[in-house]
Amino acid sequence: MADIEDLRTKTDDQLSAELTELKREQFNLRFQAATNQLEKPSRIREVRRAIAQIKTLQNERAATAAAKA
Repeated sequence: MADIEDLRTKTDDQLSAELTELKREQFNLRFQAATNQLEKPSRIREVRRAIAQIKTLQNERAATAAAKA
C-alpha cells in the first residue's frame, strides 16, 4: 500500500494512472470475492483506502489550484 508521503511526490498524471490501476484491482477483488476465490480478504480494504487517499489528494490539489486562480 502506498504511503501518503509517496503519493504527494507523484504528479497528477501518475496519480490518475495509479487510481485507474487500483480501481481495476478493486474490480478483480470484488469478482474473486463473489466467486469465493479471494486469497487475502484484507486486500479489499487496503485498495479501498488507497483509492480514497488518492482522491483526497487530487481534491486537495484542485482546491489549491482554484484558490490560486
